Amino acid sequence: MKAIRTAWLCVLVLAGAGAGAFAHGSGPTDPQIAAIVVVANQVDVDAGKLAQEKSGTKDVKEFAALMVADHTAVNRAAGELVQKLKVTPEANATSDSLQQGGDKNLATLKGLSGAAFDRVYVDHEVAYHEAVIEALDKTLIPSAHNAELKALLIKVRPAFIAHLEHARQLQKRLAGG
Repeated sequence: MKAIRTAWLCVLVLAGAGAGAFAHGSGPTDPQIAAIVVVANQVDVDAGKLAQEKSGTKDVKEFAALMVADHTAVNRAAGELVQKLKVTPEANATSDSLQQGGDKNLATLKGLSGAAFDRVYVDHEVAYHEAVIEALDKTLIPSAHNAELKALLIKVRPAFIAHLEHARQLQKRLAGG
């Protein structure tokens, strides 16, 4: 179990580090940022939907429902903004890495049940939100050129912080602390 959690933390750190892997410190373009935002949110929506189905724990189901609702809302806002700005999200190494990590997470979670499922799901949510916040702070917000895109990223950041704190509290409860 510990090995699975450690492997996922490594994947998330690499995915978060990938956000900085753009040409000579230039950072991602606005279309690339849009793709990263959409994929990052969709990955969490997909995991949350699975947790709503598989978890037998009320607190985990409620947290998963919050993740689905909030991340769907962020994607809706991002979609409306890119449509307004006539920007097409552009897949890139970071968005691809996030999608691959999300697919691997779902595959892992589908093979688990009961308390093991809940622990791995919540541990992943903690690590994932830490990585997303780091990417927002170090790469996405500083690299956004369009003022409205930057404002959206800044606006959603507190929700990601709240999700992280909620996930950490849930993680402690699941660990018996």
